[in-house]
Amino acid sequence: MSNEKNDNLRAKMLTRRALFLAGGQLAMLGVLAGRMYQLQVVDGDRYQMLAEDNRINLRLIAPLRGRILDRFGNELATGRQNFRVVLIREQSDDVDETLTGLNAIVPIPEHQLRRVRREMGRVRAFMPVTVLENLSWEEFAAINVHSPELPGIQPDVGETRYYPYGPELAHVIGYVSSVSDKDLAEDANPVLQLPGFKIGKNGVEKIFDENLRGKAGASQVEVNAYGRMIRELSRDEGQAGEDVTLALDLALQRFAYQALGEESGAAVVMDVHTGEVLVLASTPGYDPTPFNVGLSKTEWNALRNNVRNPLINKPIAGQYPPGSTFKMVVGLAALEAGVVGPGYTVFCPGSMQLGTHTFYCWKKGGHGTVDVQAALEQSCDCFFYDVARKVGIDRLSDFTRKFGLGEKLGIELPGEKPGLIPNTAWKERALKKPWLQGETVIAGIGQGYVLATPLQLATMTARLVNGGRAVSPRLAKAPPGAAEAAPAIDVDRRWLDLMLKGMNRVMNSPSGTAFRSRITEPGMQIGGKTGTSQVVRISRAERLSGVRRREQDKPWNERHHALFVGYGPVDNPRYACAVIIEHGGGGSSAAAPVASSILREAMRLDPLARTAQAPAEPVSGTAAPGRKEPG
Repeated sequence: MSNEKNDNLRAKMLTRRALFLAGGQLAMLGVLAGRMYQLQVVDGDRYQMLAEDNRINLRLIAPLRGRILDRFGNELATGRQNFRVVLIREQSDDVDETLTGLNAIVPIPEHQLRRVRREMGRVRAFMPVTVLENLSWEEFAAINVHSPELPGIQPDVGETRYYPYGPELAHVIGYVSSVSDKDLAEDANPVLQLPGFKIGKNGVEKIFDENLRGKAGASQVEVNAYGRMIRELSRDEGQAGEDVTLALDLALQRFAYQALGEESGAAVVMDVHTGEVLVLASTPGYDPTPFNVGLSKTEWNALRNNVRNPLINKPIAGQYPPGSTFKMVVGLAALEAGVVGPGYTVFCPGSMQLGTHTFYCWKKGGHGTVDVQAALEQSCDCFFYDVARKVGIDRLSDFTRKFGLGEKLGIELPGEKPGLIPNTAWKERALKKPWLQGETVIAGIGQGYVLATPLQLATMTARLVNGGRAVSPRLAKAPPGAAEAAPAIDVDRRWLDLMLKGMNRVMNSPSGTAFRSRITEPGMQIGGKTGTSQVVRISRAERLSGVRRREQDKPWNERHHALFVGYGPVDNPRYACAVIIEHGGGGSSAAAPVASSILREAMRLDPLARTAQAPAEPVSGTAAPGRKEPG
């Protein structure tokens, strides 16, 4: 009986366990069924999309970069066919051996090899890495012939940035180069992460980079589990970058660059009414193309250590004592302040005494009695020593800023410098010293602390000769009818006319300092002002003995800077020009002939009166024998 009870109890326990087990199984099946329903029905669309994303990739396509054009539509920067070679690492058993074989056909610079190895470490093995660009057809053909012997090497044809006028426009146009880590940190645009993508790094290329860059396209491709492309499903080429049209005149720019020749200098030409910059030349130039593919350390050091500073855009970043080209605004400041009148004269004996210090005129015997026009014509220093002292440095500083000096002008280029127009507060703040009256005297002839860029001097000249309008220089060409009239400067038109008459006499009077550089052709006469700024002070012993080294006998870096500002034509001013030749010796002998030839060419090429004349020959400065340099 007990055995039968035990069997019954055991059977009941088994039945109960089976029920619990069956219930648990049913519950688990219910959870699984519910989860499967959620995945396949409720969230089915979402997971289908994720699966498609794993199978289909959207890849960006770099857009074509826009062109840079001059005012007449000439291409200053564009794209051209680029013969190049890429390496796919997974297709080469030995990358080093492949590169060695390629190097035997076309030499690969060491810095390029370092870059290739860096990039190979950043991308997947099946992604191409550019090894060489801008190959000649002969080099490209040779690589194609030997490509079966170079596993992983693929000749390719793409597009690269092309600068047809190289050094003549390098400082204005700038260049493009590879995207750096800093660029990526500053710009989140994913197109910057594309292999080989280039962005503007200097000049117009940098300032207008977003306009020129365009909008990226997209390619929809099917890929496998490793990310390798199987096939392309769709493709959108994107939108090419905008063209940027500059006010620059290519023919005149090239003429000015050639006129400066081998000198280290700058030339600026601008329209006095619109402010449009027609010429912005800086010498020596440099070839922007190597920046596109990467400079070697040797190439970079050669540019950086060149004493003539080819990397500096001298028209906007070169800061120089303006010398006597500053005298017009000093005379205007005195007339406007009422401290002198139009008939005011000064007797120049060759020097001026102030306390225990003697300030000398450039002409040892002096100029005798001169008024403001004669003082400009003959560049008398003593006259402007006197009137600057009467005006005072603070009033002079405030007034000259109205003519574009002492501050950035906002031209559409990176690296513009402000120059320096000092005053008492500036010296106290910067040097912790009080202003001295003798420093005002020196400032009156554009020396001492006074600094200006060639662009500022051209702007100053434009504002002087256009009737006192505060035009600002602009590099981008304005659409027709879009330019607004520049605001008027608060200055008496009578005093402006006096300055113009003095500048006319500088060029066209036999006693004018630039008479040898005058233009005699009817309708092309110009006015101007020479300037010579000292780099090394003339010693007292040299002055007393009367024996001074000729400029050409001095080391190059100890010679005076030569400057000239001018305008033309005299009867209806249209163009303002500023030229500086670093360590050129004298404004009348070195800078004036160059500026005169540039202004003549500007008037000859005037769009309103353009003719089919042959291009004129640029004129280089030649010293006038037996004549001392006015300042």
